Amino acid sequence: MTIAIIGAGMGGLALARVLHVHGVDSAVYEREPARDARDQGSMLDIHSGQRALREAGLLDRFFAIARGEGQDMRLLQPDGTLLLQEDTPDDAPLLRPEVDRADLRDLLLDSLPDGVVHWGHAFESAADGVLRFAGGRSTPYDLLVGADGANSRVRPLLTDARPAHLGQNAVELGIPDIDRTHPGLAAMVGRGNYWVFGDGISLAAQRNGDGRVRIGISFYNTPEDWFETSGIRFDDPAAARARLIELLPGWDAGITALIEACDDRVVPRTLTTLPAGLRWESKPDVTLVGDAAHLMPPVGEGANMALLDGALLALALVAHPADYAAAVEEYELEMFERTGAAARMSAEMQELLMSPDAAQRLLEFFQPG
Repeated sequence: MTIAIIGAGMGGLALARVLHVHGVDSAVYEREPARDARDQGSMLDIHSGQRALREAGLLDRFFAIARGEGQDMRLLQPDGTLLLQEDTPDDAPLLRPEVDRADLRDLLLDSLPDGVVHWGHAFESAADGVLRFAGGRSTPYDLLVGADGANSRVRPLLTDARPAHLGQNAVELGIPDIDRTHPGLAAMVGRGNYWVFGDGISLAAQRNGDGRVRIGISFYNTPEDWFETSGIRFDDPAAARARLIELLPGWDAGITALIEACDDRVVPRTLTTLPAGLRWESKPDVTLVGDAAHLMPPVGEGANMALLDGALLALALVAHPADYAAAVEEYELEMFERTGAAARMSAEMQELLMSPDAAQRLLEFFQPG
């Protein structure tokens, strides 16, 4: 049987790796031309996904690259009032360690034999057991797995569901080598996550293993076309930073200094989700993992669910080597229940973040009673 995986993200690579551990071949087709073709994004909080890494035989190597201090957290109000500070002891268990997304992806990629991942293959269509890629290339398959993210081109083979706007627009920025370039700001942010929540706006700063602090400014309850009227000039980074500070009236100057210190990488993000609890009628030759199957609000569950999807689909295929249809159906039934619960929880957390009193509600969430 030929297993074709579209997308070299967390879910697709976890699937390929666990299959490889059990002696089953697969092929991963990725549209990007090379593994370093683009920036892979910020840190990931890996908790339930550790089970997938254990099945992949990579848990010890994961702990070697994970950042326990990334579990540190500071929660503030826009006027600079510190509501909560949690510092992780050096000997604390790695229950929810942060890891650079690029490092985790490299760990998975390096665990696969040469030739498993085929770069520069942009999926176009699948029919009659044949995959077709941009440029006229094609290859046969028996099982097609869509691991191609939020805007999956495999998903329409199973469902008409499409991602819908979440009501959140975000701007991503960053400060490189912050300990050297801005030691005062580095001390303010700390070793892990630094969160500021105002009325309908949040700023999240996150320390990365490479010394960069990634900053995300989110504007909640805003329409999908909000960037068109926001006055943020993404073609002029200095003007964009100035406008972002204008959009934070009354915020403490120490917090907005983070924006002033950012480099010229200023990226708009319009966030979308799939319906919580999305299901489809099982088909024997195609299924989905990760964001392609269950795109959720970005509150820490997506990567974990993707890793588990890949590992558990692989285990189902190994358990039913002569009956892929049974394996797919078994995987999907479990996945629907598990990720449906995670999506509903994520939606509740997203509702909390979008509330006018998000800072106080978060404080009560982290310190119940």
